[in-house]
Amino acid sequence: MSISTGRRASNSRLCGAARRRRPPGRAPRISNSPCLCAKAPDAPLRYNAAMRGLLCVVLLVGQAAGADWTALFNGKNLDGWEVIGDGIWTVMRDGTLLAQRDLKIKYEPKPEVNQSWLYTKQEFGEFDLQLEWWTRRGGNSGVSLRDPSRGRFSIAGPQADRNKTPSHLGYEIQISNGYRDKYPSGSVYLFDAAKTGFQQDDDWNSFQIEVRDSMIKVSLNGHVVSQYAGAPGRPIKGPIGLQLHDQTSVVMFRNIKIHEIKR
Repeated sequence: MSISTGRRASNSRLCGAARRRRPPGRAPRISNSPCLCAKAPDAPLRYNAAMRGLLCVVLLVGQAAGADWTALFNGKNLDGWEVIGDGIWTVMRDGTLLAQRDLKIKYEPKPEVNQSWLYTKQEFGEFDLQLEWWTRRGGNSGVSLRDPSRGRFSIAGPQADRNKTPSHLGYEIQISNGYRDKYPSGSVYLFDAAKTGFQQDDDWNSFQIEVRDSMIKVSLNGHVVSQYAGAPGRPIKGPIGLQLHDQTSVVMFRNIKIHEIKR
């Protein structure tokens, strides 16, 4: 797969990228060539009224938290993270985290589940989490919370078990761009379907996820879209994970920050 950015690039800098200029503000277009170069420039964030409001929310939260916000992703490498499965997790030159699969790989027979995850090595209890994400049309991704298995049952292999994926053992906050599922972006997957109407399709979106004891509250682009009190027996501490759901999904993340709640 490759990503069209509208900037000219040589073959050594951009693997198979389209060279057509795109209008300012348009989200990146993914094509079906097998590989996306790690040096592709960033897709611009469309600056509209909704995002101006979101910027105000982020600034206010940041001022309140002060220096207590910590970057989980340094924008340079995957220090502090571990890759689960065969996903290709790449840091692009602008600091964006890109996840995709090599489409040349064929799985025979088709596995029951074939996800890939990127997990923090550190575990967290109560916290506020902020991040921005983008996925291609039809894409599926998610944010894992408190999964003790670190996704090992959701990757292809003899241990794969659809009933032991991160959303069954911990929690997963859904990311979707038209993927066929009853849980839209911002849902606490399997538990609370998110309110709709706040997502910017084919563009960057922002999550703020609040975790207090067993309660999880999710805001999408500054709007609370789901809230769940917690399931009995679920862990109250664990890692944070980013999902690459399947072989055709492409997802990007940036500005991943956490504010731990100390009691």
